[in-house]
Amino acid sequence: MYPNDRKYSKDHEWVQMTESEARIGITHYAQEQLGDVVYVELPAVGRIIKQGEIFGTIESVKAVSELYSPMSGEVTGVNSELVEHPELVNGKPHEAWMIVVKPSNLEESSELMDATAYSEHLK
Repeated sequence: MYPNDRKYSKDHEWVQMTESEARIGITHYAQEQLGDVVYVELPAVGRIIKQGEIFGTIESVKAVSELYSPMSGEVTGVNSELVEHPELVNGKPHEAWMIVVKPSNLEESSELMDATAYSEHLK
């Protein structure tokens, strides 16, 4: 259920790393807990965020939740499609990325869980 090409945080965000950037979204578990997503607020490109810092909010018919960054760095991209169609998070949470970050500390990824550890964390 959880792609092996990503790392996962205890706060239920995922990170897909490339050589120079980290694509971040929320997990299937997170969207399932939220229910139908109706609004996503994301940061501006250029914002500097720290690991564990709130980078946005996600609102569902049940609740409003904060989004926590699993990596420190500069926001270099924002998925504006989610602002227009927040329900995409429910349909394909591991494809509906939220932000792209240019990491300032690649060692932070070692603090995140792989898919197997994340699945165990959910039990």
